[in-house]
Order: sequence, then C-alpha cells, then structure tokens
Amino acid sequence: MTASPGFDLERLVATNASAAFNRLVGFEVVSAGAGEVELRLPWRDDLTQYAGHLHAGMIAALLDTACGFAAASIVGSVTASHFSMNCLRPAVGRCFIAKGVTPRVGRRQIFARAELFAEIEQGKTVLVATGETLLIPLAG
Repeated sequence: MTASPGFDLERLVATNASAAFNRLVGFEVVSAGAGEVELRLPWRDDLTQYAGHLHAGMIAALLDTACGFAAASIVGSVTASHFSMNCLRPAVGRCFIAKGVTPRVGRRQIFARAELFAEIEQGKTVLVATGETLLIPLAG
C-alpha cells in the first residue's frame, strides 16, 4: 500500500495527543507506516473490570483506535461505520500492544483489522483480542 501524500508518524502522534480520551488512558503511538500502526498501553489497575482483567471497553477502544489510525495513515481523516471485536482470553499483562492494518481501501469504504496482544513478560506476548472496523473517509 502507498501512503497518502501527507502521511507521517508525527501526524498520527499529534492526532493521538489531540484526543482527550487517548490522553486520559495513556495510548501511545509506537510506530506507523502506510496502512499500519502499532499502539501501546501500559498496564493500569484503574482500567480493569471486576475480575482484574483489562476492561472490554478498553480493549474495544484500543482495537478501534488501531484500525482508525491504520486507515488514516493512508486516506487521512476517517470515521467508523461498523466495529466488532472478539475477546479470546483474559487481558492481563505488563502492557498491551494493538497492531492495526488496512487490507482494503476503497473510495467510499476502508476495511481495517487489529490484533491486541498482552505482553506477559519481556518480549513474550499472547493474542488476547481481535477487531474489525469498516470506516468511511471524511472530506476535507
């Protein structure tokens, strides 16, 4: 895939920093390329659910953001029209890494998917969730 003429990592970092929710919970843009992105979220006890796992709402936010940023790296501003996720195991770890990709980019729709990994020890990760998003480009 080729990047849009204005693509750069700094733009996605700035977009992430401009989102109050992303700042509040601590999303970090680790890397980005044409049609792909990697986000990181350090473990935080205050983002867990009753059993001590990362809350499903936070899992969804990470997956959705990874999908949106991956698409934005190609076409610019986007918004989601459909999102789904699958939780595969309890999300517990030192940090979480969301990897988003855009396998299909059309004029009116963009399909993106993401995987969320929990780092359970230095360098060792397990897949905890997957997500898919259908996005539409925003004019301007």
